[in-house]
Amino acid sequence: MTSNMHPVLKPAQAMVLAAGLGKRMRPITDKMPKPLVPVAGKPMLDHVLDRLGDAGFDRVVVNNHYLGEMISDHVANRDFPVVVNSSEVELLETGGGVQNALPMLDDSAILVANADMYWTEGKDPLFERMIEAFDAEHMDALLAIAPVDGAFGYDGAGDFFWQVDGRLKRRGSAVAAPYFFTGVQILNPRLFEGLLPGNFSLNVVYDRALENGRCYGLVHDGRWFHIGTPEALQDAENALAE
Repeated sequence: MTSNMHPVLKPAQAMVLAAGLGKRMRPITDKMPKPLVPVAGKPMLDHVLDRLGDAGFDRVVVNNHYLGEMISDHVANRDFPVVVNSSEVELLETGGGVQNALPMLDDSAILVANADMYWTEGKDPLFERMIEAFDAEHMDALLAIAPVDGAFGYDGAGDFFWQVDGRLKRRGSAVAAPYFFTGVQILNPRLFEGLLPGNFSLNVVYDRALENGRCYGLVHDGRWFHIGTPEALQDAENALAE
């Protein structure tokens, strides 16, 4: 398999989304892409890549756009996991970004994670729990969700209801839902079949999986830090130091 820029010796089984603009993190992100903002002693992107390596992923695609050369330079010296860059001249959003990288990725199932997040593990590491829980026979999407109650820095109304069979249901017209989506997921690439290339959200593929009854949730059992602003970053650092 080859991409437009890199010969890919073998497909990667994971992707990290690192192409966002990080507008809410200004002025920190005026000269630094949000995935390189340090939390707990190292850039958020490195936390994600290190944990992917711990879970056994040896090749990971990382997309980039805003200050993208800083990201590609940063990951260039990693030997585990090896990083394959997917540079986006035009910002493709989450769905378009994954679709653009599909030629570099495994064609059975891929783990996709946002680069700009931080969490502490529960009883077992989140990525290992996701891999173990994904059942390709019944699932096209497995989304890691976290309880709204107790989430650090999250002030939204929640995204999903988690049903007794493990399937997810969107909040819809409800005032609130008990769980929010963390930005970690395992997806079957067939969810992208027939979608025109371009700029679109991963919500498009979640809706496909939801409609087919093949979108499931896994509840994270550690702490989740929603770091969207400089103030939230400082609050998170203070909480982690306690």
